[in-house]
Amino acid sequence: MDLMSAELTEKQFRKVSHLIYRLCGINLKEGKQALVRARLMKRLRALKLPSFDAYLKYVESDSGLQEFSFLIDAITTNKTSFFREPEHFNYLRDEILPKLKGRRLRFWTAACSSGEEPFSLGILLWEYLPDIEFKDVKILATDISSRMLEKARLSTYGEEDIRHLPRMLLQKYFTKVQESPRGYQVSSPIRTMVRLARLNLMDSWPMKGPFNLIFCRNVMIYFDKSTQETLINRLWNYLEPGGHLFVGHSEGLSSISHKFRYVRPAIYRK
Repeated sequence: MDLMSAELTEKQFRKVSHLIYRLCGINLKEGKQALVRARLMKRLRALKLPSFDAYLKYVESDSGLQEFSFLIDAITTNKTSFFREPEHFNYLRDEILPKLKGRRLRFWTAACSSGEEPFSLGILLWEYLPDIEFKDVKILATDISSRMLEKARLSTYGEEDIRHLPRMLLQKYFTKVQESPRGYQVSSPIRTMVRLARLNLMDSWPMKGPFNLIFCRNVMIYFDKSTQETLINRLWNYLEPGGHLFVGHSEGLSSISHKFRYVRPAIYRK
C-alpha cells in the first residue's frame, strides 16, 4: 500500500482516541483527525507498517508496549521554554520563597517535558532561596514521554532554547559543551537537585510527598473535566498544608470542584 494514500478512517480515529484516553486520560477532541493522521504517518513509515489498522494492532500487542510512548509524543505538543509564564516564577521568588523556612524542601513539576521547567525552578532556587547550600532541596520532575525525559537527562540546550535567558544566568548556570551547533549544559548543582522519572498521571504515584509546591502546567488542556477534577484532587493530597499549586494560565479551576484557595491567576493554595 502507498502510505501517502493511507486514510485514517473515523472508526480508526475513534479507536486511537479511546486507546489514548484509557491509557493516559488525554481527550482527543473532534476535528483532530487530520492532525493525528499526519503525525502517525511518521510512525507507520518508521515501523514499516502498511496501514493504520496494522499500527493499532501493533500498539496493543505485547511487542508494541514501547510504542505507546511514541504514540503519546505524536499526538501531544511538547512546547516549553525556560521560565515560561514568568509571572509564576516572579510570584514564587517574591511571595513563597521568603516564607519557606524548613531545611527539607520538596518540589514537583508534574509534566516536565524536556526539562526547561524543573531546571528553571532549580535556577530560581539557587538564586533566591536563602542558605540553599545548607538545605535538603529536591525537585521531582516527571513526564509521560520517555523521549522528552531523555532530552531532559542530557540537560543540554541549543541557542534557540536559551535565547531568552538573561546573560547573567546563562554564564552562571550553563556550560558550553559543544561548538557547532552550540550546546549549553545545565550546571551540576542544578542537575543534582532534579530527579527525573517517567510517570503517567493516570497511574498510581509511587512518591510519598508531601510537596511544598507543585507545578502541573499546560497538561490539563489535554484532559476532559472529569479527569481534570480527579487529578486536581489527587494533587491536593500530595501538597503540604499551605502548599501551592501552579497550573497553566489557560487552565483555571473555576469549572471543577476542588478545595484549593484561589491566590491569583493559575496559582492556588492548599
